[in-house]
Amino acid sequence: MTAWSRERARRLRRTALIAGLATAAVVVAVNAGSAPATQGGAAAPGATPVAESTVQALDPATFATGSCLAYAPTRGDRKQTVFLDAGHGGPDPGGVGVTEAGQTLHERETTLPVVAKATTLLRAAGFRVVVSRTTNGSVANPRPGDLTGGIYTPAGLHRDIASRAICANLGQADALVSVHYNIGASPKNAGAMTVYDASRPFSAQSLQLATLLQDTIIKQLHAHPDWDVPDVGVVKDGANGSALTAAGETYGHLLILGPAKAGYFDTPSLMPGALVEPLFLTDPFEGTLAASPQGQLAIATGIADAVEQFLTPSG
Repeated sequence: MTAWSRERARRLRRTALIAGLATAAVVVAVNAGSAPATQGGAAAPGATPVAESTVQALDPATFATGSCLAYAPTRGDRKQTVFLDAGHGGPDPGGVGVTEAGQTLHERETTLPVVAKATTLLRAAGFRVVVSRTTNGSVANPRPGDLTGGIYTPAGLHRDIASRAICANLGQADALVSVHYNIGASPKNAGAMTVYDASRPFSAQSLQLATLLQDTIIKQLHAHPDWDVPDVGVVKDGANGSALTAAGETYGHLLILGPAKAGYFDTPSLMPGALVEPLFLTDPFEGTLAASPQGQLAIATGIADAVEQFLTPSG
């Protein structure tokens, strides 16, 4: 065991820090286009896009190329749809971390390969998959007033991430999974966490999905003897998030999971959902896992396993 591994073994199994998650929104469309991209921009194996005549664009001119795409199953057909969201993107880099080798990581890039790999696995299991984005860009093209100095204003951020809930609804998804990573004030903050919203009519199903996601991701990570990623557990989104405005603070939910609120958010997701944060990018060891194909595949496999269990009727 290395000195770094010994240090990690002494860490608390739960971290006191829960990173803030950006929330945002815009009306989006489900289009045919390029396949989900990996961090380097290559298409995920077997992720061939398909035209969707049953899901129409609300305003195609609004949306960025490669956003809100639907993919048919590659083996069998369960007649069920999964929505996968690669968190952040474009003017919103998300959290910033580092690998043990000193490579800088941006959350918007590290979430993409996980979604691409999970898409391939779920399609091979017979699911139709709708994804929020397949490039390092935003889900929707920014509107006037959405950017200042090349980064989102609070209104622009709100619009971009709320668009993901609209995409999930347009895709008629049966389950929603948003992929993010955590950040901490110290490189010793570590662990995997899953978030759900307890205020929705389907909150019991969302909790079930979140619990499955947490369990299967931890199982996949711990299948590697040296990957002692702490199990932070499942938490409610009311204890999470860092609202950028007073209205967001009052709202108290993550837009991609939360309910409608008059005057603030009118297009909530309409299916059980959860948001996963499987690693801390600011922990160099966990950042290294997030940047590695092996770590990405472990997380993607956990997501696919959880979704399949959630959407497979019991008995």
